Amino acid sequence: MLNKIKSRLGVVLWAVSAAFLLPGCGLAERCQNLAAEFFQEEDAGQSTETQKKAARNKTRKEVRKASKKAEPETVFAEEGTEASPQEDRYADFFAYRTLDDSKQEIYREVLTAIREQEEQVSLSTTDVDVLEEAYKAVCADHGDLYWVSGYVYTQYTRGGKLIGMDFAPKYTMDFEQRNQIGQQIDDSVQELLAGISRTDSDYDKAKYVFEILVQNVDYDSGSENNQNIISTFLNRATVCQGYAAGAQYLLRQLGIQSVIVTGEANGESHAWNLVRLDGNYYYMDVTWGNSRYLDSDSQVEKYVNYNYMAVTSEEIRRTHRLDLSFALPECTETKNNYFIREGRYFTEWNPDAVGAVLAEAWNAGAKSTAVKFASRELYDRALAYLVGEQHIADYCDGITSIYYLEDRDLFVVTFHF
Repeated sequence: MLNKIKSRLGVVLWAVSAAFLLPGCGLAERCQNLAAEFFQEEDAGQSTETQKKAARNKTRKEVRKASKKAEPETVFAEEGTEASPQEDRYADFFAYRTLDDSKQEIYREVLTAIREQEEQVSLSTTDVDVLEEAYKAVCADHGDLYWVSGYVYTQYTRGGKLIGMDFAPKYTMDFEQRNQIGQQIDDSVQELLAGISRTDSDYDKAKYVFEILVQNVDYDSGSENNQNIISTFLNRATVCQGYAAGAQYLLRQLGIQSVIVTGEANGESHAWNLVRLDGNYYYMDVTWGNSRYLDSDSQVEKYVNYNYMAVTSEEIRRTHRLDLSFALPECTETKNNYFIREGRYFTEWNPDAVGAVLAEAWNAGAKSTAVKFASRELYDRALAYLVGEQHIADYCDGITSIYYLEDRDLFVVTFHF
C-alpha cells in the first residue's frame, strides 16, 4: 500500500480523487469537478487517519464474519468441465470473458472489493479507462449489487509519473442493512420462482421469468431504488434497469446465463438482457414485454407482450441501439423464440393455420393472442384479410368487436378479445 512507503526526504505524492457515477450501472457520467489534494508520506509508522481506517475495516470484517447470512456467488461451469479455483470462478459470466487478462484482474479486484464492502482498495492498474471498462463489465454481469451506486478513484503520482490508483465504491447502505434487505429479496425471489424448476427446459425457464416479472412488477419511473433489484423484488415497481437486473437474477437462480445490455430505444437510454438458451444467445427485453391497452370499457389492461421474448440480433437492431462497451455475439438462432416455439410464426400465407391459432384462443376464453409473420408482405396480407375483410369472424364464432395492436417492426399482430 502507498501509505506504507517510507522516505527520509518526505516525498510529496500528488493524489487526484475523482468520482465515477454509474446510475444503475448503466452509462458512466464522469464528475466535472475533480477534487485534488496533497498527501505527505510518513517517515515511519502509520498516520492517525490510516489507523482509523484500519480499525473501521477490522470492525466491518468482524460484522461480516458474525453474520449468519453468507453472501452467495453463483457459478456455472460448462457442462462436462471442471472448474479451477481462480479462472472458472467467473467462467460463465459473459462480460468478464470479453475482457483481456489484465482487465479481468481488475474486474476481480473491483468485484471482490464491492462484495467485501471495502472502503478503499489499491488496484493493479493506474489506467482510469481500464477501471471504467472493468467496472461496466462487473455491473453487466452482476445486477444484484444493490448496495453500490458508483465509485471514486484516487490516482497517485510521484515526479509526474503515475505510481498507483485506489478504488473506493460508493455504498448506499451499511453491511447490516444490506443483509436485512438481502433476506427480504431472497424471500421475494423464492415466492416468484415457486412455479418453475431448475429441471425445466431453458425455454420454459426464460418464458416463466419473462411472464412472472411482467405480471408482478409494474413500470414506474417514480419507484424508489428503480436502478436496482430492490425496486424489482421489494417495491414490485421499477424501470428498465430494474427489469433487466431482476431478470438476470431470477435466470441465474435457474442456471441460465444472462448479461445486462445497455443502449437506446425510442431515443432514450435503455437496458435489456442477453440470455443463453440451449447454448445459443438471444436478446430478451422484459420492459417491452410489459404492455397495456384500453379495453372496450376504456380501462387500461396489462398484458404480456412476447414480441421481444428471445429475438435475434437483426430483430433487436430494428428498434434498439446497442452500447458496445463490451463485445456482443451475433444472435442468429431462432428455435427458442416465443412465436416459433408456440406455433404462432408463419413463413407462408395460410389463412386457416392463422385462423386456427385465433380460434383456439377465442374458444378457450383467452383475453388475447398474437401471431408473427416472416415478412412485411405476409403481415400486411394477414391484417387486410382478418381485419380489413373481417374474416376473423370465420374463426371466432360470435365475435362482435376486436381490438388489435400492430408491431410493424417485428411483423406481429396482437388481438385482444
